[in-house]
Amino acid sequence: MKLEHVAINVPDAQAFVKFFADNLGMRVVMSNTTSPFMHFIADEAGSMLEIYSNPAAPMPDYTAIHPLNLHLAFSSSDIEADRARLLAAGAEAFGEINTTPAGDKLAFFRGPQSVPFQLVQRQKPLI
Repeated sequence: MKLEHVAINVPDAQAFVKFFADNLGMRVVMSNTTSPFMHFIADEAGSMLEIYSNPAAPMPDYTAIHPLNLHLAFSSSDIEADRARLLAAGAEAFGEINTTPAGDKLAFFRGPQSVPFQLVQRQKPLI
């Protein structure tokens, strides 16, 4: 088996998808303009997120979720430039760029609707 997608319920699915498509290299695979506004977005390797606004479930309080507990991570080859670009696009920084003992660089953000995400610049790819 392989993971098909991870689903995230957000207050405004269309705004979330637009930010991730415009700023993080995601592409829209499927989009629905009626409630619950399901959108499937994927990266160039085919990893997929389902983003929707479903009133049948309580909306998570993303501002209360610490990015170390939950985040979406994106690889970066130039974390400093990508961080500056994302901040200019409206992302909110959660701290500064940190370097791990292995030399990997990490930067956390809150994106649309405060959903935590991360940029990671690895010294050596994991896979």
